[in-house]
Amino acid sequence: MKKRLWRMAAMATTMAILAGCAGEEDVVQMAPLPSVTNEISSTQHWQAQVGDGVGQYYSALQPTVAYDKVFAADRQGLVAAFDLESGDAVWQQSVQTETLALLSGGLSASYGKVYVGGETGQVYALDAETGERVWQQNVNGEVLAKPLVEAGLVIVNTSRGELVALDAESGEPQWNNANDVPNLSLRGESAPVTISGGVFWGMANGRLGAAMIETGRSIWQIPISTPKGATEIDRLVDVDATPVINGDRLYAVGYNGQLVSIDLRSGKAAWKRDFSSAKDFLVAGNSIYLIDDKDNVVALDARNGLEKWRNTQLAYRILTAPAASGGYLVVGDSQGYLHWLDPQTGDFVAQQSLEGNGIAVAPVQTDDGYIVITRDGQLRKLSIE
Repeated sequence: MKKRLWRMAAMATTMAILAGCAGEEDVVQMAPLPSVTNEISSTQHWQAQVGDGVGQYYSALQPTVAYDKVFAADRQGLVAAFDLESGDAVWQQSVQTETLALLSGGLSASYGKVYVGGETGQVYALDAETGERVWQQNVNGEVLAKPLVEAGLVIVNTSRGELVALDAESGEPQWNNANDVPNLSLRGESAPVTISGGVFWGMANGRLGAAMIETGRSIWQIPISTPKGATEIDRLVDVDATPVINGDRLYAVGYNGQLVSIDLRSGKAAWKRDFSSAKDFLVAGNSIYLIDDKDNVVALDARNGLEKWRNTQLAYRILTAPAASGGYLVVGDSQGYLHWLDPQTGDFVAQQSLEGNGIAVAPVQTDDGYIVITRDGQLRKLSIE
């Protein structure tokens, strides 16, 4: 049976626990909270509650913004819509039946619907205006990543190594692209992305896959990580970060692997740099912003992969993926803090406590601010001043 390592966000934490069980002490320590003089401030526009949140489970339920609403969910199966401007509740709907929904992976909104999956292998579609359940479909494996909705399809990447396409209107299966999965892998999956009729996604076997979005037929697979080392932990090679398309380049990063820039016209690597990460990353202009496996925040040049700066002051604080808002870079941590950095230098410009039970997913940018949710389900809209 396939084994999966439960992690909140940083594989380094898991490795520390494993080492501790072997009798070693203080292998890794969470960096102390940095002392920051705030150069910017934030204003809270509204706050709402989304069920019980996700608690301390690995459940990357990032909200999404569409149709002048914020859609969010908790792990138990509550999906809710809030007015983007006022924060007033529009509707809430539980998709839980006789068993727990165990939602995960984030929400997507398109075609007038909201789509979300869960650990029980269910994918749900709800009407974006009313919350009414439109359809529910079972797929082979846990859905731990955000669904891709494109070309009339809802495409999910499952823990069994299958990329599954469902009809966006009916939920009926359309195609399936299955791949081998190693015996041991990280807890998480890459969300698929698309451009020009192709769909691209990371795999637990260390490869980046490409397929035709209409049929699911494979185009190519490119190795991002190669197993090496003496132990199963050393040989983890998951590509769990969502690939990023920027212009004519596709960027991907693997755990114990490489950061790769691929020319979409040729399908060949333009450059590769040794790097280890399992978290989503950000490409903005000519810069790539990543969180490495030690929770260092790193900026690299998107044109050649050369490092621009590295901030090590948040090591092992179990950071979220980086996000951009108000001209700054922001990451959340497991103690409920948002850390704001200058994207040019990596220096801190502000620190913000949300007093929640930690932050599991990156803030979501809006036209006039950002949306953030804590692990205990506190949903807020804020803006930078």
